[in-house]
Amino acid sequence: MAAERKTYSGQDIEVTFEPGRCLHAAECVGGLPEVFDTSRRPWIAPDAADAPHVAEVVRRCPSGALTYRLADGTGEEPRTPTTIARTAAGQLAVRGDLETRTGAGPRRETRALLCACGASAHQPYCDHSGPCGQDG
Repeated sequence: MAAERKTYSGQDIEVTFEPGRCLHAAECVGGLPEVFDTSRRPWIAPDAADAPHVAEVVRRCPSGALTYRLADGTGEEPRTPTTIARTAAGQLAVRGDLETRTGAGPRRETRALLCACGASAHQPYCDHSGPCGQDG
């Protein structure tokens, strides 16, 4: 999986977006449309809302395509215990203190939507290419 990421810096928070992991759950655009607006460039405006609210909406992103870091250097704290749940479409939604093994090496993260069918070109992440990524 390509490590393509783009970081959008604000005064109190920076938001990083990894498009190859986005499955368009729309938690961001529905949660804070003034910050996340796909019709605007750049599409993420971190200073359009207060940092705690931006961080709360980023944490709703089930795929982990969105992450954040506050100005004090802190980021998302992992949930404990780690949870794994199968989505209606069949992917595995994982939250917690994760070390995800990817083709590019291990990654520390707090959220991931993993492929359960083996068809994804972005293993171990789901990319909607196989039966587990199709809407139920």
